[in-house]
Amino acid sequence: MRPRLKDVAEHAGVSVKTVSNVVNGYPHVSHDTRTKVEAAIAELAYRPNLSARNLRQGRSGVIALAVPDLSIPYFAELATRVIEAADRHGWTVLIDQTQGDRAKELLVVSGIRAQLIDGLLFSPLALTRADLSARSDRTPMVLLGERVGRSRLDHIAVDNIAAARLATTHLIELGRRRVAAIGAQRSASAMTSKQRLRGFQSALGDASLTAHAVAYVRDFHRSDGAAAMAQLLESGSPPDAVFCFNDTLALGALRTLLSRGVRVPQDVALIGFDDIEDGRFSTPSLSTIAPDKTHIAESAVDLLATRLAGTPGPPPQELCAPHRLLVRETTSL
Repeated sequence: MRPRLKDVAEHAGVSVKTVSNVVNGYPHVSHDTRTKVEAAIAELAYRPNLSARNLRQGRSGVIALAVPDLSIPYFAELATRVIEAADRHGWTVLIDQTQGDRAKELLVVSGIRAQLIDGLLFSPLALTRADLSARSDRTPMVLLGERVGRSRLDHIAVDNIAAARLATTHLIELGRRRVAAIGAQRSASAMTSKQRLRGFQSALGDASLTAHAVAYVRDFHRSDGAAAMAQLLESGSPPDAVFCFNDTLALGALRTLLSRGVRVPQDVALIGFDDIEDGRFSTPSLSTIAPDKTHIAESAVDLLATRLAGTPGPPPQELCAPHRLLVRETTSL
């Protein structure tokens, strides 16, 4: 039979209430008592009945993560870290994919799944501030990625402008002067692309340079990067350095360069953004901007936990996740 709280209490020689206090992390338990209870838990292989606990608290023990596209490795890697962070709270993560579609994103924030989840981590693309302000569902929500205007919601993101400026400055410091970008988008909701373009242009302006070329894409996939790089090479004035707005674009661009006999980085230096695992194992390995995905996931889950604590919490938090430049073979001679 599965050991019960009562069995642990008898084994440790303490009350059921004391065992409950230890399991739930209450601080007012002496060190010796806590050690004794934890030893009994280990010996009996006791596991808390989270379903019963959540039922008593009126909770499901499930949170949701809604992202645009899990085929983009950044979101898949972020989802893995969210699951790890949620597990420390005893939560299960329901993952939803919106494809950046407005109707799907409205469904996410409408509360239609509110009976299933306790809280929501959401990376929107198509919604506006008015959409979020009109939301009637009271399920706690934390925004990831670019803010949809100003809203009274917790939010964590990378400073895309500063990070893109760092990537572009790295290319300029290599002595490259025909610096191009791949990843601009014309969609009004493409905030990530717009911010990274601003950072790219800012770095060039600081060096008294102008963009050699800016290639527009529909999506941030490998095929988009490959096609955009082909256009740049066929323009009659190819770049000597390219900043791609994410790593999958960069990997597609890298394939085009190598298939056409262009040496990387000797002829064209290349840098991406996101530090996905594939970039570490490409040949040559991909220089990139690495947002701290673990920090983003843990901070988002902690913000959600604060809102679920049931006590008046702090005002909505605006957090900026750290990032760093990783120099690998595509920019290192």
